[in-house]
Amino acid sequence: MHHSTKKWIVIKCSSVILIPLMFWFIINLASIYDENYTELVNFFSKTSSKILYSLFLIAAFSFFSLTISEVFEDYISNEKIKNVATKTLYVFAIVMPLVTILSIFSLN
Repeated sequence: MHHSTKKWIVIKCSSVILIPLMFWFIINLASIYDENYTELVNFFSKTSSKILYSLFLIAAFSFFSLTISEVFEDYISNEKIKNVATKTLYVFAIVMPLVTILSIFSLN
């Protein structure tokens, strides 16, 4: 299978996974929006919330990084700049969710 085809399939799969996770996140964000810090920590202390939020972050950053890398491929003509931008984007898309997930799982 061609690299572009794999990328397209992953983008489509991550967008399908994001739909229910986005609804879950929006509903829960609305319910904890006006709450205090303790309620927020209580929400993220639940195992189900940790797992669903982690899946949401992974899917969102996967979708984000793959779609932005497509923009880089289409609009940046210099190969060096394109490669640096894409690699930086992929590092960002790995580090940010990882740090956030580790922070959430360290809550008690």
